[in-house]
Amino acid sequence: MVTLGFLIALEIAARHYGLPGPITNQAKEVIFPPKSGFLLYAGMALMMVVLTWRQRCIALGAALGIDLVILVGRWALDIKVTEGHPFGNGALLVVLGCAVIAVTRRTGQERALLLKGVGLALLLVAGRKTGDTWLLITSKTHPTVLDPYVATADHALGNPSWLAGQIVRASGPVGAHILDYVYVQLAVAAVVVAVYQLRNVAVERRFPSHHLVRTFLVVGLLGPAIYMIFPVVGPVFAYSAEGGHWAAANLWPDTPPPISNPHPIPFDEITPRNCMPSLHTAWATTIFIHSRKGPRILRYAGAFWLTATLGATLGFGYHYGADLIAGAVFALTIEAALRSLARGWDRSGTRLVAHGATVFVALLLSYRYLPTQMAAHPWLFGPLLILAMASVIHHYIRTTRQWEPAVTPARQPEPQPELVRAPLP
Repeated sequence: MVTLGFLIALEIAARHYGLPGPITNQAKEVIFPPKSGFLLYAGMALMMVVLTWRQRCIALGAALGIDLVILVGRWALDIKVTEGHPFGNGALLVVLGCAVIAVTRRTGQERALLLKGVGLALLLVAGRKTGDTWLLITSKTHPTVLDPYVATADHALGNPSWLAGQIVRASGPVGAHILDYVYVQLAVAAVVVAVYQLRNVAVERRFPSHHLVRTFLVVGLLGPAIYMIFPVVGPVFAYSAEGGHWAAANLWPDTPPPISNPHPIPFDEITPRNCMPSLHTAWATTIFIHSRKGPRILRYAGAFWLTATLGATLGFGYHYGADLIAGAVFALTIEAALRSLARGWDRSGTRLVAHGATVFVALLLSYRYLPTQMAAHPWLFGPLLILAMASVIHHYIRTTRQWEPAVTPARQPEPQPELVRAPLP
């Protein structure tokens, strides 16, 4: 009910600015080309963890068949898909169909389990729609942005976005296409890890107390609220030709911005203020964390996705280095809070969450009120920023290892003394 109320509130807020909200955008994808067909199939994959293998094959076949019929129908009617993906409607219709089956044909635990699977799939897609609506609202409600503050503070880190931008440019179109795919399909990578975590749901008939999707959704719901407090558009818009006449200068990625007294600058009402913190970094961090318990190939994939996401966020000029540090701390704090909630709050969990929240707030305050001092003393503030993030990482690793159940070796039975028979007389 809380989630539904939040979606309705966002729908009303979006309508206030003359924009369709998350509920409207979701409903349109039943018929119209969806914005992300891969995400809809990823959501269906999450739902299928509650199904048997036979039911999974039927669901997948039905989704592909529906998409094929829609594709042929559009071709016959000469309807060209100019916006969105030509597939994905089938996956959404199958998920909705499973909801109808759960209500009309299932009872008791079977109905609850199937509805949980459907809810998980719809929440993943709704999270994407909610994020899109949040971004539109940030651009409409904040006529000025704080990029000069973050760009000045980023001097303490050596202006990593400018360096990464030059590296990506030198790598040519191949490197750029790989990073762009990793950046765009982050939710699909999360579903791969989540499906592995939830692989036994159909057998055990219950969901684990904590899994990746919970953290992924909470990060996406809470993160945009920080955008409303600290609106930033990123160096590719604020300091390059991509920003048009709104850009403060055309410097990225060739020349770092000069150190000066920062001030808010006006910007258009279209570009999202979605930089502080970097939610792509936060999501990639959670994927990395949850992939640690998987097989080797999953651990390698989690490490690759985190590394490539960091490279893309900086190399495409979407974020400053300061955004990435804030994003990592934000992710660890959310993950710690959800794990504490799942296992039961205690002193160690409270300390861990308080530590992460304190560091996160301190980062935002330093970016806003100490950027000039940070830029003037990079050899002091640069290591301090890294140490602040490292302290949260260290505290998280140390605390969560203590939460792991202790594995004690099985006790070996003691050897029994052999009975010595007395000789017969």
